[in-house]
Amino acid sequence: QMQLVESGGGSVQAGGSLTLSCAASGYSLSSYYMVWFRQAPGKGREGVAVIGPYGDTAYADSVRGRFIITRDNAKTTLLLQMNSLKPEDTAMYYCAAKITAGCTLVPSYEYWGQGTQVTVSS
Repeated sequence: QMQLVESGGGSVQAGGSLTLSCAASGYSLSSYYMVWFRQAPGKGREGVAVIGPYGDTAYADSVRGRFIITRDNAKTTLLLQMNSLKPEDTAMYYCAAKITAGCTLVPSYEYWGQGTQVTVSS
């Protein structure tokens, strides 16, 4: 079974940048739809950005123009470059994967990581 491991979270001041990584153990991600979700305390899980096998992407309105989702050439790592961070971006960030078609930001994904915390201070 695919295992996803996120890294790269941390604390940053507003306006700063972070890049999150998600690695899959023993799997190439090339055939999967990959997504980043986030969940802030007391709030529901929010889809942030998704990338399909052919590089098609979609973003939540709240992050469009600030965040960039990519996958590396070997298709084994998913990245989320986060720029111009705001305090409201503070959340636990999760990567997830599914094989079924569709660039969707709803949490209908089969495989999930354990999350990495991002904290943005004002």
